[in-house]
This record gives sequence, structure tokens and C-alpha cells, in this order.
Amino acid sequence: MNLAFTFPGQGSQSVGMMAAYGDHTVIRATFEEAGDVLGTDLWALVDVGPAEQLNLTTNTQPAMLAAGVAVYRLWRELGGPQPQVMAGHSLGEYTALTCAGALDFADALRLVRTRAEAMQAAVPEGQGGMAAILGLDDAVVEELCRQAAQGQVVAAVNFNCPGQVVIAGERPAVERAMALAKAHGAKRALMLPVSVPSHCALMQPAAEALRQALAAVEIRSPRVPVLHNVDVAAHAAPEAIRTALTQQLYSPVRWVETVLAMRDMGVALVAECGPGKVLAGLNKRILGDVATPALADAASLAETLARVNN
Repeated sequence: MNLAFTFPGQGSQSVGMMAAYGDHTVIRATFEEAGDVLGTDLWALVDVGPAEQLNLTTNTQPAMLAAGVAVYRLWRELGGPQPQVMAGHSLGEYTALTCAGALDFADALRLVRTRAEAMQAAVPEGQGGMAAILGLDDAVVEELCRQAAQGQVVAAVNFNCPGQVVIAGERPAVERAMALAKAHGAKRALMLPVSVPSHCALMQPAAEALRQALAAVEIRSPRVPVLHNVDVAAHAAPEAIRTALTQQLYSPVRWVETVLAMRDMGVALVAECGPGKVLAGLNKRILGDVATPALADAASLAETLARVNN
């Protein structure tokens, strides 16, 4: 069976999220490996919290990277085949590149910690915001952002599924865009509980710090093609991967196009590899009749494994 894996990003974290995978030693071992690299007890953070600490961007990003890698390692350990193609949503792109062999796990952990610190430093807390707009066409949301900007930054940044677009920018401009969206018939316009306005022009200062960090690590050609958020393309050349990751920070996540590209490659099953079911829900809305399971616990992992291997 042609198989694709998608890896979740920030927002899928929760205290106790790895308990659903039972007592497989590879799960905890992966977190302990990550903790040794970062000098942080990452396992305690995801196992017992507190949630406020786990939800800090600088902790969330390495924790979600470790979670995705741990679940992928478990999948392979249990006899799961290598996917035909991979992608990750925002931060999840680093998980995909790690599982595809392009990045060493330790390097990826340090990169996402640097990325998170640079993102937080680029926009002081409270000055930026992100909001989900539900029930409007993409083009309408983009036009409303242009109207709401009034000299400030606000843009459509996550094209998650039909009828769901996330916008980001300076908080007053985001609030103006939300009001316009409601006036134009949006089902919902909901401010998201995040401290950083990801994937908009405000992240360009952070991109320079990330570019320098990327230049200092080894990147190899992936063993499995990884579709990048910024251009919906798979890159083999290390320098092209560095460029895509740098641009990703201040460019939209083109998730709908990414998942449709997987379907066009003949994929029959698109699995979300990691805790939570956010991407599985988006993928289902994009693909409809293609199977989109979430490997969110030991039972769903075993069920998907049986399905793929039969």
C-alpha cells in the first residue's frame, strides 16, 4: 500500500500525551535522548507537566519533535514500512526531515529550540496574534487581511483545509481582520492561544537567526521525499532544504496543496504520526475518500499497521 506520513506541529501537545502508547521502551528512551541533548527533563515535562511549562514555545517545539520521532521509531520497530512520502505541519517539517534521515535527531532538537527562541524574540509577547477563520474561501480571507492591514502586518498563513484558514500578524490588525471576517459571514473567527504570530512577515528577523543555525548543521538528502510547507516540493539538495526551512518561518503553510500532492502521487493512506488528531481531521476534510488515520495511541498504531501490512 502506498503510504504517506504527516507530522503534527505546535498545538497538538498535552500533558500525558505519550501515556497512550503504553510501555514501549523506545518512547521514553527517545525523550531521554532528547533531554540529554537539551539539558531538560523533557519526559517529566510531557508526562506530568505543568501544562504552562509544556506550552511555552521553547519547550513545545522540542517536545513535539521528540514525540513524532518516538512514534515513528515505534512504528518501524513494530515492523511498519517506510512511507512513500512525508510532510510536517510547520514545526512538524523538522520531524519529517529527521525521520527521513536528512537531519540527526540531536541537530534537529537544537534547531527547533533555536527556532522557538528566535520566534519569541522577534515579536514581544502580546503584540502579535493568530486567529482561525472558519467558513470563508481562501481568497476572501486574503482580501480581508489586505483591507484590515492599515499599515500593519496581517496575512493568511495556514491554509489548513477547505474553509479553515489561520491568519497572523500584529494583534490590532488581526482583530480588525476577525471583525471583517464575521461581517462577511465567517462561521467563526477565533483568536488562538499562542504567543508568536508564526509564518507572517513579522518572523523575518527570526529567520536570520535560524538561517545561521541551519548553516552550522549537516543536512543530507532525505531517504524519503519530504514535501515542504513553503513550496509543496521535495528537495534533495541540502542547500535547498536550508532555504525552504528558512523561508517557512515567514511564509504560509500550504497544507491543502501538500496533502493533495500526496494523493496525486498515488498514496492510498495518509497517517498522522504523533500524539493528537489535528492533522488527521484536516487531512480527512481535504481528501474525503482516502484513509487518514491518526497514530495517536497504541491501539490505532496497531490497527493501521495491520491494515498496511495486509
